[in-house]
Amino acid sequence: MSDLLDRLSEIVPDYPSKGISFKDLTPVFADPIGLRRVIDAVIAPFAGQFDVIAGIEARGFVMAAAAAYATGTGMIAVRKAGKLPRAVHSDEYTLEYGTGILELHRDDIVPGARVLILDDVLATGGTAGSAARLLAMAGARIAGVGVVLELEALGGRDKLAGLNVHSLQRV
Repeated sequence: MSDLLDRLSEIVPDYPSKGISFKDLTPVFADPIGLRRVIDAVIAPFAGQFDVIAGIEARGFVMAAAAAYATGTGMIAVRKAGKLPRAVHSDEYTLEYGTGILELHRDDIVPGARVLILDDVLATGGTAGSAARLLAMAGARIAGVGVVLELEALGGRDKLAGLNVHSLQRV
């Protein structure tokens, strides 16, 4: 998997702010073989353990939609503040270059549903942790967190203690 990710992804220096090297996975998603391999690999450890998949804005949407289709489940959107039209749960979080707020429609989750959270990158654990808190507020049980890339030096996995976290590539 690492060879595919290294071959297809692009490194963007100083994005989203100076000093950060951003690994852009959108070329992986644009490649039909790359997309299929990534989605199959990220959901495999959770087979049979989830009822619905939550995608974190924005690249997590790509992954969650593809994975939901592949597994015959539904997809829940965890969005940045102000993007959802109905009543929401909100959660503020920190990340490596600032803070943010994520939201989830209050009625998108059937209480007790097992939810798999997908995103492209696990860095500080801020967005994944926020998504897990939002889903718990809505009554979900977190089946796990799947990501393509984990930036180990930023310690995000530590902030997700107690959650089953699977990453395809750790750097």
